[in-house]
Amino acid sequence: MTRTQYFVAASLDGFIADAAGDLQWLFQFNDVEGVEAHYKGFLAGVGALAMGAATYEFIVGEKPSTWPYAGIPTWVFTHRELPGFAGADIRFTADDVGAVHEQMVAAAAGKHIWLVGGGNLVAQFARQGLLDEIWLGVIPVVLGAGAPLLPAALPGTLELTAVTRFPRGMVELRYTLPKSR
Repeated sequence: MTRTQYFVAASLDGFIADAAGDLQWLFQFNDVEGVEAHYKGFLAGVGALAMGAATYEFIVGEKPSTWPYAGIPTWVFTHRELPGFAGADIRFTADDVGAVHEQMVAAAAGKHIWLVGGGNLVAQFARQGLLDEIWLGVIPVVLGAGAPLLPAALPGTLELTAVTRFPRGMVELRYTLPKSR
């Protein structure tokens, strides 16, 4: 069964980017033992992606030589014209997440949907009962301000299903959301 997952890292005080929208505080942990293999294992189970315009622009602004999610259909939710990325299956949409979700499930072909970055976009999925899991990497850094992890209230109590410890004080908490749909 396809699950819609928010796989994300946040500072200890709940921010996914600093006040300037920067991620350098996070990138300093990219070399932590086990993190890359864990990420690759997660990505192997992903069949479709959703991201907001700011996340897409960040990725494109990093100027990768190839699209980092090759072969995975990607929906970019935006109300602006954005440049494409050669060779990538990117679908720009201004539609409501609920209207696009079934297309994403079909494209995922039994794999999962990853909500990449963008707490505001994830909040839209959550408000419509379309968010199934949160995979939260907690980074031992306190930012004091920035882009919040998830600017929405979630009904009920989340169920902790897994905890993964990494060196240098990192942990990942995996939660399922109660079904309200």
